[in-house]
Amino acid sequence: MAATPLEYVRVHRDRFLEELKALLRIPSISTLPEHKDDMEQAAQWLADHIRSIGISDVQVMPTAGHPIVYAEWLGAGPDAPTVLIYGHYDVQPVDPVEEWHTPPFEPTIRGDTLYARGASDDKGQLFVHLKAIEAYLHTQGRLPLNIKVLLEGEEECGSPNLAPFIQKHAQRLQADVALISDTHILEPDQPSIVYSLRGLSYIELTVQGPAHDLHSGMYGGAVDNPLHVLARLIAALHDATGRCGCARFLRRCAPAERRGTC
Repeated sequence: MAATPLEYVRVHRDRFLEELKALLRIPSISTLPEHKDDMEQAAQWLADHIRSIGISDVQVMPTAGHPIVYAEWLGAGPDAPTVLIYGHYDVQPVDPVEEWHTPPFEPTIRGDTLYARGASDDKGQLFVHLKAIEAYLHTQGRLPLNIKVLLEGEEECGSPNLAPFIQKHAQRLQADVALISDTHILEPDQPSIVYSLRGLSYIELTVQGPAHDLHSGMYGGAVDNPLHVLARLIAALHDATGRCGCARFLRRCAPAERRGTC
């Protein structure tokens, strides 16, 4: 019997690898409708696996798209910190498949590297956290903090149903810190901690101007050229230091938008 989590990981390394391969074999491509059943299979596989490592409170929760796998272990008590672990089990399409040296959904080891679609984005990363939880539960009998796990199936297609899910279950998802298992390390032998990520802001902007060309000699400078207006707005998205200026952009645009001239 392994006495510490690290010893447990070393003893069970081969089993861990085979379990990861089983998950990688599921072609959970979220953007292709023909893989809907594979998405549900991947979600159910993860739910069953989380139960097998010692967490009983696990659910496959439906959304308007692909399901979300949610699990929690709150045995550390109300005074202990709570960590929300995020990951996604969907993967990108594999085209052009002819450029793969080995089948994308048949995990293959070459040297010290495991090759398969999703091995590094994001099934491999989320699996690290699940195996760490297992190692603690099976050697210590408990975790030093409370854990909540949220694994979605739509990250590769923009997570359209994640925000509504979070809003609906905001109370249940409360945590002291969120740990995202979808980042990288600098090199194979140089682990890294990514401590913050920037979000995205999707904006569709329409700039309206005169209905016909205006002679620059008569109107230049007096009437804004829509192209110049658009250039100024885009330039305002970041300042000279690279700091995001989206808030300033929206404040500048909103009043004009109400007048129909933004």
